[in-house]
Amino acid sequence: MAIINLKLKVWRQKSCDEPGKFQDYASGPVTNDMSFLEMLDVLNERLTMDGEEPIAFDHDCREGICGMCGAMVNGYAHGRQKSTTLCQLHLRHFKDGETIVIEPFRAKVFKPIKDLIVDRSAFDHIITAGGYISINVGGAPDANAVAIPQDTAELALDAASCIGCGACVASCPNAAAMLFTGARVSQFALLPQGNPERSRRVKSMLAKMGELGFGNCGNERECEASCPKNISIRNIARLNREFIRAAF
Repeated sequence: MAIINLKLKVWRQKSCDEPGKFQDYASGPVTNDMSFLEMLDVLNERLTMDGEEPIAFDHDCREGICGMCGAMVNGYAHGRQKSTTLCQLHLRHFKDGETIVIEPFRAKVFKPIKDLIVDRSAFDHIITAGGYISINVGGAPDANAVAIPQDTAELALDAASCIGCGACVASCPNAAAMLFTGARVSQFALLPQGNPERSRRVKSMLAKMGELGFGNCGNERECEASCPKNISIRNIARLNREFIRAAF
């Protein structure tokens, strides 16, 4: 464990109706085994004691599974560490005296709320459009009642690991939600339980995605590179195949 001091440039914005700006702060002495959000907690305690407005940021589980803690760190969603959410990012990855730029996710569909918090409810609207199984199948069957090949089940589970953090949208030059939507469509399309509604599902979710103002996929793969859960871009290919199947 080592004590380090960091220089922080944090985006401050009171609301979506007011302009924002970067403001400089000193982290003060922090240990390199602290998480990024713990550092913000320490800074906010000091700001509160000094009578200043604390920095608003999203967080919940702090275990990398809720998807709430999204922010850009030095231009990267959740920071530069692979397979890491912001709450799992530790200060050991930064050097003493380093300047860190912290800003909210930038996308037209993610409206700023305050400081580092943006409105990601657009993802909820995509899910509401069809990201579920509505057919009544009765009680839970035995685990081996429906034969599913292991590799298929693994692909479905990999797609279902998406936490909806929005890093894919924030990293995409077009602010596309194709990776998120592709993962949601894939997790059902791969399993027999999702087959009855697969055509309606993909058409409804893609229509809602366009309606909300998300951009189109440009195959740049920033989404895949920034995803903290390593969602594969192959889910976008599966999404496209599902849409073609539904359309024709």
